[in-house]
Amino acid sequence: MLSSLVPCRDGRFGPSEPPRRPPKHILVLDSSFNPPTLAHHRMAISALSDPRYRMKAPQDTTAEVSHGMSKTSAASRVLLLLAINNADKAPKPATFPQRLAMMYVFAQDILAESVGKRAVENRGQSLGADIGCEAVDIAVTTEPYFHAKAQAIAISDFYQGVDALNQPEGAVSIDNAVESDQVYLTGYDTLIRIFNPKYYANNSMKASLDPFFAHAGLRVTMRTDDDWGDAAQQISYLDELRAGKLEEAGGRAEWVDRIEMVQGRKGDEAIISSTKVRDAARGQDWEALGVLVGADMVTWIRENGLYADDDV
Repeated sequence: MLSSLVPCRDGRFGPSEPPRRPPKHILVLDSSFNPPTLAHHRMAISALSDPRYRMKAPQDTTAEVSHGMSKTSAASRVLLLLAINNADKAPKPATFPQRLAMMYVFAQDILAESVGKRAVENRGQSLGADIGCEAVDIAVTTEPYFHAKAQAIAISDFYQGVDALNQPEGAVSIDNAVESDQVYLTGYDTLIRIFNPKYYANNSMKASLDPFFAHAGLRVTMRTDDDWGDAAQQISYLDELRAGKLEEAGGRAEWVDRIEMVQGRKGDEAIISSTKVRDAARGQDWEALGVLVGADMVTWIRENGLYADDDV
């Protein structure tokens, strides 16, 4: 974990300590995108707007008395996770320091939108508890595949909560420990890759993905275009997986129960891609760039001359 941002009372965003209690949900946005776009922004805000991911778990006062800590989970946290060893993509055209800087700008944009969307007027209390997004975390991993990333997050001390880590040895057992539910925010194209047998040598899909779906799920944003088909076709793909196609590929049909499909862009919204962003930046078409990324991201890309050359 490199950094965490939380909303502050003065309207700005500041650094955060690890959560006191495990968050109910960790909304993981795998940050191999280069750069972050408004499409990725909408994926995060859509999840944070979903009541399932902004409501807290009911408080367990018995557990609080018995173990010196509450089993109440904190609100959801967003995790922007950058893999330095990506299964499909090389680190160029932006270097890792540049990409981390963009993730920081992106984290601020998510929090700003969250605060504005909730229109919270909160005097003397933490804003994060009310908007559902407790914080946005920024992290890197050496793991290129989803199942390995999920395992690394599950065993990380960071999300176990400071209260649990400060308990005397043996005070928090497996039975009373609270594990966060990981929800991976992905596009439809990523869903196709996850169930592609070529990534699982020696028919190892079950061995790899059984642990993943044990404590993680997928929130898939539909990508309706000429390459991937319309919404009906993409929903039909899930039905086909459940009906036997996933078993044929070496997986389990019940994994589909851990996948939710949500609407992507509206019909009148522009198709956004990282390639379009890089092309607009290379051509110094700042108006076009402003339709594809947030205003602060436009400023950062422009001031740093990012994507100005084909080889960068």
